[in-house]
Amino acid sequence: MELVFISAAFISGYALMRCHLPPLVGFLIAGFVLHAMGYQSTPVITQLADLGVTLLLFTIGLKLDVKTLLAKEIWFGATAHNVLTTAFFTLALMGLKALSIPMLSGMSVSEMLLLGFALSFSSTVFAIKALQEKGELNATYGTLAIGMLIMQDIFAVIFLTATSGKTPELTALLLFGLPLLKPLLGKLLDKAGHGEMLVLYAVFLALVAGAGLFEAVGIKPDLGALILGMLLASHPRASEMAKSLFNMKELFLVCFFLNIGLSEQPTWQSFSFALILMLLLPIKGVLYYWIVNGFRYRVRTALFTTLTLFNFSEFGLIVGGLAYKTGLMPGPILVSIAIAVSLSFAFSAPLNTFSNQLYGWASRWLPERAPDKLHPSDQQINLGDASILVLGMGRIGSGAYDELATTHHQPIVGIDTREDSVTRHQQEGRRVILGDATDPDFWSRAVSDGNISLILLAMPHSHANTLALEQIRQTQFSGKVAAIAKYQDELDQLKALGVDEAFNIYQEAGSGFARHVRDRFSHPDT
Repeated sequence: MELVFISAAFISGYALMRCHLPPLVGFLIAGFVLHAMGYQSTPVITQLADLGVTLLLFTIGLKLDVKTLLAKEIWFGATAHNVLTTAFFTLALMGLKALSIPMLSGMSVSEMLLLGFALSFSSTVFAIKALQEKGELNATYGTLAIGMLIMQDIFAVIFLTATSGKTPELTALLLFGLPLLKPLLGKLLDKAGHGEMLVLYAVFLALVAGAGLFEAVGIKPDLGALILGMLLASHPRASEMAKSLFNMKELFLVCFFLNIGLSEQPTWQSFSFALILMLLLPIKGVLYYWIVNGFRYRVRTALFTTLTLFNFSEFGLIVGGLAYKTGLMPGPILVSIAIAVSLSFAFSAPLNTFSNQLYGWASRWLPERAPDKLHPSDQQINLGDASILVLGMGRIGSGAYDELATTHHQPIVGIDTREDSVTRHQQEGRRVILGDATDPDFWSRAVSDGNISLILLAMPHSHANTLALEQIRQTQFSGKVAAIAKYQDELDQLKALGVDEAFNIYQEAGSGFARHVRDRFSHPDT
C-alpha cells in the first residue's frame, strides 16, 4: 500500500515541479486522487506525517534568532498581521454565512474564528524556496519575511500546544532546568562530525530529548522539539544541523500532505469555497504591505515582502488538520483549505518570478518616503572614496578583498546583505557596509566620492550575481566587472550579459591547489 502512495506522490510531485510549482501541491493532488480510487491512509503514513511535523518544528527552533525576533517590525508586525487577518477572514466568513454559502451553514463563530486563524498564515516552505532561488534569503525583505514567518510558526505551536488536550504533570516543572544542559548539548554537537552522526544526533534531540521527554510529562511533544532546537539556535553549527535534516524532514512531510488528501474527497462545493478564499487573499497581501510600509521601509522592500508572503500556508493545513482530528473543523472545510493552499502557490509563484517587473510598474503609483525618513536598514548607501567594490563578503569575497587590499593599494569597499557579517568584517578592519546589490534601487541610492573602476560579483548564488550585473549595466557603468560562477551554464550566462571576467570557482580552486602544491614542493626549504 505504501509503495502505491510513494509512487503516486513522486509522479504527481515531479509533474508539478516541471510546471514550476511547489511539489507539495502535487502531493495534495496525489492524496485526493488516491482517495477517489478508494485508498485510505495507513498507520505507517500517519506516523511518518507526525514525524515530519516534529522535525519541521525542531528545524524552526534551530533558526530562531531571538535578537531578530525582538525587532519591533518582526514581532509587532507579525502579531498585528495575524490579528488583523484573522479578524478579517472571520468577519468575511460570517458575512458569507449570512449569504447562505452552504459550506458555512453549520459552522459556529468559534469555528469560523479558527478557520480565519488557519488562513492567516503564510507558507514558510514556499517563501524559503522562492528566496533561495533568487539568492535573496539575506536581503532586507527576505529577513523581514522569514522573521514574520517564524513568529507565525510560534503562534501555530502555541495553538497546537493549547489544543493538545493534555494536562501537564508535576514533573513538567523539571523542564525549566533544560537551559542548564545547553553547554553539554553544544559540546556534543561540536563532536558529532559532519556525516551520519550529525543527522542521528539531530533526530535524537528532536524525537527523544525533545518530543519524547515533553510527552512523558504530559506536554505536547512538538513543543519539546521546538524548544530543543531553540536551545542550540545560537550554536555555530545550528545551521549545518538544520541542513542535515532537510531532506529527511521534507520526505516525512510528503506523508503529511498525502494524509490531507486522503482524509476527504474534494467536491464541487469544497472547490468553489476554495475559490472564494482565493478572492479574499488580496486583502491579506494589502495588510502585509500596509504593515511593512508603516515601519518606513521602501516601496520595493514592502512590495517584495508582500509577494513572498502572498499565499496560504502548509502550517494552516497543520492547524486545520489538528482541528479536524479534534472535531473542531468539518472535513470538507479542511479539503477547501488544502485546495486554496495549492491555488495560492500556483498564483504566487509567477508573481515572485516577475517581482522586479511588478515593482517597476507599481513604483510609479505607490508613494515613496523621503530618503531621510526611511528605516535605517533601507536608507542611502555611502560608498565613500571606493575605487573597487566587492559585492558579497562571504569566503570568496573576503579572500578577494584581502588580496586586492594587499596588492592594489586602492580604496576598497565590500557590500553584504547580512548585518552580522558586516559587523564582523568591520571589527576585523575591513570597510564593509550593509546593502543589497540585487536591488534595482541600490545603485540609485549609492553615493560615491571616488571613481569606481572595478566591481567584483562574489555572491554565492549565481542568480544574485546575474541580477546585480543587470543592474550595473543599466547604470552605464564604464569600469570592469568580474564575477564568480559554479557551473558552466552560469558562466555562459554571465558572459552573455557582458561581464568582463568570469571565473568557475570549482575549476579555479583546483588550479589554485595545484599551484600551491607546485610552489611548495619546488621550494622545500620554505
